[in-house]
Amino acid sequence: MSRSTVRLTMAQALVRYLCNQFTEIDGARVPLFAGVFAIFGHGNVTCLSEALEAAQDELPTWRGQNEQSMALAAIGFAKAKRRRQLMVATSSIGPGATNMVTAAGLAHANRLPVLLLAGDAFANRRPDPVMQQVEHYGNPTVTVNDAFRAVTRYWDRITLPEQIIGSLPQAIAAMLDPADCGPAFLALCQDTQEVAYDYPEAFFEPTHWTIPRPRPDADRLAEAVALLKSARKPLIISGGGVRYSLAEETVAKLALDRGIPVVETIAGKGALTHDHPAHAGPIGILGSTSANALAAEADVVLAIGTRLMDFTTGSWTVFNHDARIIGINAARWDATKHRSLAVVGDARATVTELDAGLGDWKAPGGWTAKARELMGEWDALVDDYQKPTNAEVPTYAQVIARVHAAAKPEDPLITAAGGLPGELVKGWRVKAPNTFDCEFGFSCMGYEIAAGWGTAMARPGTTPIVMIGDGTYMMMNSDVYSSVLSGHKFILIVCDNGGYGVINRLQNAKGTPGFNNLIRDCRVVEPFPVDFVKHAESMGALARSCASLADLDEAMAWAQTTDRTTLITIRTDAFAWVPGDADWDVGVPEVSHRDTVKEARAAQVAIREKQRVGV
Repeated sequence: MSRSTVRLTMAQALVRYLCNQFTEIDGARVPLFAGVFAIFGHGNVTCLSEALEAAQDELPTWRGQNEQSMALAAIGFAKAKRRRQLMVATSSIGPGATNMVTAAGLAHANRLPVLLLAGDAFANRRPDPVMQQVEHYGNPTVTVNDAFRAVTRYWDRITLPEQIIGSLPQAIAAMLDPADCGPAFLALCQDTQEVAYDYPEAFFEPTHWTIPRPRPDADRLAEAVALLKSARKPLIISGGGVRYSLAEETVAKLALDRGIPVVETIAGKGALTHDHPAHAGPIGILGSTSANALAAEADVVLAIGTRLMDFTTGSWTVFNHDARIIGINAARWDATKHRSLAVVGDARATVTELDAGLGDWKAPGGWTAKARELMGEWDALVDDYQKPTNAEVPTYAQVIARVHAAAKPEDPLITAAGGLPGELVKGWRVKAPNTFDCEFGFSCMGYEIAAGWGTAMARPGTTPIVMIGDGTYMMMNSDVYSSVLSGHKFILIVCDNGGYGVINRLQNAKGTPGFNNLIRDCRVVEPFPVDFVKHAESMGALARSCASLADLDEAMAWAQTTDRTTLITIRTDAFAWVPGDADWDVGVPEVSHRDTVKEARAAQVAIREKQRVGV
C-alpha cells in the first residue's frame, strides 16, 4: 500500500509542522505557535531561516537583540496567555545557544512553556571542529547544547531528518502537560537541517491541541474532604497553578461558600482581585502580616497549584508544626511536598469535586471575620507607607501608589528582581484578574523588559507596565529597542536607587557593611549617574525623568497617551521598605571577626529552630 509523501528539508518540515498546530482560546481556534523570536547565525541562518522566510505570513518571525532576552519575551508571552499559546525562540550554535540557557532555567523553574531551537554541530562530523564548537575530548557527541538538559522538560538532538516525526509531538505534549509543563529544546544539527526527506503528508495534517484536565484519585479526594471537614481554621494558598488552570472563579467560589480565607503566592497573585471578600493578602517573605498571621494559626492548609518555595513558606517557618497540608497539584512532585496529603489533579477539576464532597460544611464564622479584620489592618499599614511625605527622595511604596493610581484596570504589571518584587507583591492592589506578573521562581534580572515586549504582543489593547530598578535596566535593556521596532508599546518605570539596593539590604541585615552592591560602595572612580532618558531615547523610545511624585503623576498621564514604548525614571530611596514579618533561611558565616555578623548568625540559628520538619 502506497503512502502520500512530500519531499522537504528537515528545517522546512519542522516549520510546516509548527504552522499546522492549533489550539483554542476563548472559543476561537488560533495557532498554537504565535510566532518565532530569532537571531540568525551559522547553525540556523542558511536552512531554518530559509524555511521561516517562506512561512512568515503564517508564522511571523521577530528579530531580537539578545538570545536570552528574546527567549524571555517568548516566556512572557506564554505566561500572559496562561500557557495556552506558545512562542518559539531560535539561535545559532555556540554563544547564541548558551545565551538561552538562563531563559530555559526561568521557564523550567516557573513551569512555563517555550520551544527553543538551537543550531548544533555537524552530525557527520566531517568539518569538526566547526566555529564556536566546544570540544569534549572524551565524548565527541557532547556540545554546548547539552547544557540545556538540566533546564528543560524535553530535550532532543536531531541527527536524522525523520527524527522530528516522533520528537515534535513529544515536545509539544510536554509543554502542554500541566504536570510536566516547561521548556522543550531541540538541537538541530547543521547538516541535518539541509537534508531532504520524503515526509508522510499525514505528519502535516492540522492538529488541535487542548490542555488536559486530569481528575484526582477518588480515595485521595475523599481523604481530603474528610480532613478539610475537620478544620476549624482552614486556609487556602492560591498558587500560579490556579491561574494556569483557569480556576480563579472555582477557587473563589469555594472560599466564599465555605468561609475559607485565601492567601496568595507570588505566582498566584492576581487570581483574585485585591478587594475580593475572601482575599487575605500575599503569604510569606514578601507577604502580608494578615496572611502570615493566618498561616500561623491555620490547622488545615489547602495548597492549590503551588510548589511551596521558601518565599511562600518563610523557609517553612510560617505554619504551625501541627498544621496539615492538602496539596492539590497537577504535578505529583509538588503535591507531595512536606508530608502533604497529595491530591494529584487539575486545580479546577479537583477543587470542583472537592467542593461537591463537602456537603453543607462551612468554616466557623469567627475565622472568616478574623481574616477580614487582619486584612483591614494590613491595608492600613500599606496605606501608611504609601502616603507622600516631605522626604527629598520617594520610597518604592510611594512610587508604586502613584503608578497604581494611573494604571488602567486591564494593564498588566510586570516585575521580577531586585527590591520591586517585594514592594509590589505587598503594595500593588490588583484591579482585574490576571494582570500581575512577578517572575520570582527564578527571580531573573532581565526578564522584565523582555516580558513587557512579549506581553504587549500577547495582550493587544492593553499597555503593560514594567517596573524595574536601575540595576536591572543596566543588565538587559535592548528590548526597549525591539518593542519600538515591532510597535509593541509598554510603559517602563525605572526606580533609580543607585545600584543593587535589595541585595545591599540583605548584606547589611546579615552583618556586612555595604560592599559592591550600591555603586557608591564599588571600586569606581566616581559613581557617575546614568542618563536613562537619553539612553532610552537613543533606542527610539519616549522618556521623561521625574524629580518628584507630582512629576510622576504627570509623566504617567502622558505615558498613557504616547504611541510607543515610554520610559519614566525617578530617583528612589535605597533604604526604605514596607516591613515584612516572615523569616528567611540564608547562609550566614559561622565564624567572623565582626560582631554584627555574629549577631546575625545567632538570629539565623533561631530561625532554623522554628522550621517545620519535613522534606
